[in-house]
Amino acid sequence: MKYTVDTAAQTLTTEEGEIPLYSTEAFQILSTSWLKVGWNAHYHYTFTWLGQPVLQLPEDLIRLQEVIFELKPDVIVETGVAMGGSLLFYATLCQAIGKGRVIGIDIDLRPHNRKKLNHPLLTLIDGNSIYPETLSQIKISQGESVLVILDSNHSKSHVLAELNAYAPFVTPGSYLIAADGFKKELVDVPRGKESWSWDNPSDAVEDFLDSHPEFILELPERRYNRSPIRESVTHLQNAWLKRV
Repeated sequence: MKYTVDTAAQTLTTEEGEIPLYSTEAFQILSTSWLKVGWNAHYHYTFTWLGQPVLQLPEDLIRLQEVIFELKPDVIVETGVAMGGSLLFYATLCQAIGKGRVIGIDIDLRPHNRKKLNHPLLTLIDGNSIYPETLSQIKISQGESVLVILDSNHSKSHVLAELNAYAPFVTPGSYLIAADGFKKELVDVPRGKESWSWDNPSDAVEDFLDSHPEFILELPERRYNRSPIRESVTHLQNAWLKRV
């Protein structure tokens, strides 16, 4: 998209016409560009949680916090550990709420990160997230509610395999979250790839939904919103699969 921002006239002009700069429509257009520029500049690589890098946008972390507080799941499972900041984030939320534990799964759990991820509510599992021997190590007791976040390999084939593998763990009313669906929008940025137009988590979600009527694509309800803005500024695009 080509557009012109005129701060003096307070307008944003696109091929379709002129709109007020300080409008919800302009906010959405500018936010999309901000997300793409920020992703290319590694903006989401600038945050930590309790000293550990957490490779997420602050808005996404806050939205996840809202859902965790609302649902109060007994177990949070996340594939893809990286440096573990997000796992510590979930574990400390569980600790603050007084309920829940966290399971983190990664094919490359590095010793120095493992040493720093020492929390009584956190369990780490080494292995490929879709291998049966890895899945067999996930221990869920009968009656426990489960939230799953998929944030490992973001290729379409791997995400689809994860969706199929982890869907049975998710309890009714909870979510199966496929991270980084925004990858589909990054084809034209310098660090992007043309293949991401089809090889992305968002398309994996669409294929998964075709054969899993027990899940619907539904953004969590905002418990507080005094803004006309309804769209999120997020990497979690096409991500929130609710089990009904």
